[in-house]
Amino acid sequence: MIISVLKSKIHRATVTDAQIHYTGSITIDKTLI
Repeated sequence: MIISVLKSKIHRATVTDAQIHYTGSITIDKTLI
């Protein structure tokens, strides 16, 4: 099994969406990615 993990910090970003039934789920603006 291959697991991809992203570890980073985006300073002062605004969360634009989240899935309440999925722990750790957030959405940020794609221009920040």
